[in-house]
Formats: sequence, structure tokens, C-alpha cells
Amino acid sequence: MKLDHVSFAAQSDGLEATTERIADQLGIEPVKGGIHPRFGTRNMILPLTGHQYVEVVEVLEHPAADKAPFGQAVRARSEAGGGWLGWVVEVQDLTPYEDKLGRPSVPGSRLFPDGRQLEWHQIGVKGLISDPQLPFMVRFDSESDMHPSQARITDVQLAGMDIAGSPERVTEWLGGPVEDVLASLDVTWSAPNGTPGVMAVSFATPDGLVTI
Repeated sequence: MKLDHVSFAAQSDGLEATTERIADQLGIEPVKGGIHPRFGTRNMILPLTGHQYVEVVEVLEHPAADKAPFGQAVRARSEAGGGWLGWVVEVQDLTPYEDKLGRPSVPGSRLFPDGRQLEWHQIGVKGLISDPQLPFMVRFDSESDMHPSQARITDVQLAGMDIAGSPERVTEWLGGPVEDVLASLDVTWSAPNGTPGVMAVSFATPDGLVTI
């Protein structure tokens, strides 16, 4: 298990404007992602070092967004003002989570501008909706050079997270120590004052530490 990416729901002025604000703070040129047909969402990517990235995501006016848990989660977070939606853990095998949750993982995809298709499976978004401190899990089915972190070379690194929640609860959810997944980060756990979830994410940039 490893931390793959952090996801930020678009604010009221939309995907491009939200992405540009974050990109300016981090000094990263954003990369256009694409539409997730199954989820009714679209995204933009801010690649980081260490095979990680930031996803900025926006819900579409599409029937899939009303049915897919991910579309529902993005819509709810954006309607609440936008901000950090959650974090995502990459695993090699989703079977233990399928067995634990009693349902199959869901395929996802988006087209690259050159016609290639990035494909993956994910599970656990319903857990994120009910308890936003929980990550969901993803397994990429495409070649590693198609991973979103490879879209652009950057020198910005994910450095830390502030999570309102309980490491014991997340460990139970993951089936392994959350400390191992987040070992490279400076993580602060705080008792939630209201809804649990990702409160802030810090990045090491050439100009110093930036917290969003």
C-alpha cells in the first residue's frame, strides 16, 4: 500500500480556476486530465515527485454523477464550498477489500489527448462518503508510464497532511498500519470538530513549504 494521490473538489468558480489557484501556490503547471464517463466527473492533474499527484475534480451535469458514489462525493464537497475531498491509496490487489466490503471494485477510465486510455479499478468511496477521514483504494490497470504523476516532471513533493480523525480507525479500514502508508509524510491527527476528513495538505516546493 502507498499513498497515491490527494483529491480536491472544485470550488464555486469551477475546475480550471480552482486548479490554477493551487498550481500558482505550488509553482506547478497543471495538466489537463479528462472526463470519467462512469463517474460523471472530470479532472485536472498537478504531478508531484514520488509517483504521487494532486487531482482537482469537478462533477458534471450527467446522469452518471447521480448514480456513482464518486460523483456524489464530488458534488457534495463542491456544493459545500469545495476543498479537500480525500486521499487515495494504491494497492496491488483489491480482492481483500472486495471481500471485506462485500462488493466488487468499480472500473474507471479516462482518455488521454493522444487516444490512449488510462484504466483502473477503485473501491471504498462509500466509506469516504460516510466517514471522510477514510481513503479509498485504487489499482491501476494501465502501464506505469501512464500514471498521472508522469504527466509532467516537477520538483514539488507531498510533505504532510492534517487529518481530522483517528489513525486506529483508518488502520482498521486499510487492514494494515496507516503509519506505513503515510511513513514519508509529516501527519497530524486531530480530534474532529465536526466532520472528519483531510483538513490541510503540505507540499515541499523550491520556495519552501506550502500548506493548502
